[in-house]
Amino acid sequence: MVDTFPFTLNTVTAMTFSLFGDKFTRHSGITRLMEDLNDGLRTPGAIMLGGGNPAQIPAMTQYFQSLLGEMLASGKLIDTLCNYDGPQGKDTLLHELAKLLHSHFGWDIGPQNIALTNGSQSAFFYLFNLFAGRAADGRIKKVLFPLAPEYIGYADAGLEDDLFTSTRPNIELLPDGQFKYHVDFERLHIGSDTGMICVSRPTNPTGNVITDKELQKLDALARKHDVPLVIDNAYGLPFPGIIFSDATAMWNPNTVLCMSLSKLGLPGSRCGIIVANERIITAIRNMNGIISLAPGGIGPTIACEMLQRQDMLRLSETVIRPFYQQRVQQTIAILRRYLSPERCLIHKPEGAIFLWLWFKDLPITTEQLYQRLKQRGVLMVPGDHFFPGLDNPWPHTRQCMRMNYVPEPDKIEAGIRVLAEEIERAWREAS
Repeated sequence: MVDTFPFTLNTVTAMTFSLFGDKFTRHSGITRLMEDLNDGLRTPGAIMLGGGNPAQIPAMTQYFQSLLGEMLASGKLIDTLCNYDGPQGKDTLLHELAKLLHSHFGWDIGPQNIALTNGSQSAFFYLFNLFAGRAADGRIKKVLFPLAPEYIGYADAGLEDDLFTSTRPNIELLPDGQFKYHVDFERLHIGSDTGMICVSRPTNPTGNVITDKELQKLDALARKHDVPLVIDNAYGLPFPGIIFSDATAMWNPNTVLCMSLSKLGLPGSRCGIIVANERIITAIRNMNGIISLAPGGIGPTIACEMLQRQDMLRLSETVIRPFYQQRVQQTIAILRRYLSPERCLIHKPEGAIFLWLWFKDLPITTEQLYQRLKQRGVLMVPGDHFFPGLDNPWPHTRQCMRMNYVPEPDKIEAGIRVLAEEIERAWREAS
């Protein structure tokens, strides 16, 4: 006789989650973005102008195929797959990165100043909850974004609710229907409840690069208030170098610089990089050990090989940056054929892989526009998800959308044509 166990659907549904479970099982903006990305990739004819997938640049794809073939033949890939790394990440990459950053920028760092994580999303989950949240004395510290909009993936990464606060930017109107966000230092408030300051550079979603002067001022304020300045450098210098404006990379012991292999063209490697003082790196190492034993080794092994061959910076400067710079110029030209500055303002593209579109005074919200576009097979991301922690309602947040300019120009044009039709339809229905 086979033993059976009483099992009903009610037994499953009666299970309760912890507070942690309740919070992190919610449907979030970043979850919807990744679901759209996955669904779109599986849907014939879908035009993917929403997600953050980097381009499969032919020269980079060919390079990776050749490199991986050589590494497989030499046994390096198999050796990596068959062994754990330490919780701080692959030692050889830590040494090669330290050598590069010291020689390229003159920063006084060594391997003890670098830790790897399973992607940048994991890195920021660690950092946000390391410096913000509930302290031993019961106080709640917060993450300050000095310039919103900011990356959609930050918004739900806190163990505590309401972990983030952000500052509305100043908007500079520029020629040719463009504009640029600047940090509003008069409105910026750093108080006793500020646990850290965080800015992405270049910024996802807007392609904004805060100026050297703004970054230096934020650094001075962070040190004055004894909080770290965290810089999300996923698109920046020295690699992958998707930055089109004059900008100087910055790091000091009060700065936490976060990098990634994703925008080199390796998002599936899930490799984040944290450059910080030794105390922070020790904390990250210990968190890695508890949460994931060790970071994955495939991405670090590839990156280490690229550094040793002196290919990382060469390819960033001669292949990756020129590709995106040409593509963004093509995309703006297409946008202007269909949408005038009166209908659509464009944030000045200074880096990253997105255009940020401002449909000023649009009679519907960009959430409604997103739904209409999705019904027609065009995926973009409505802007209201990119303003975590903004104190007061601001109509601007519901007038903007993020557009990925990675797809081929013919697909971009087909998507923009639909976008323009839906914008005109919204205005027509409102008249």
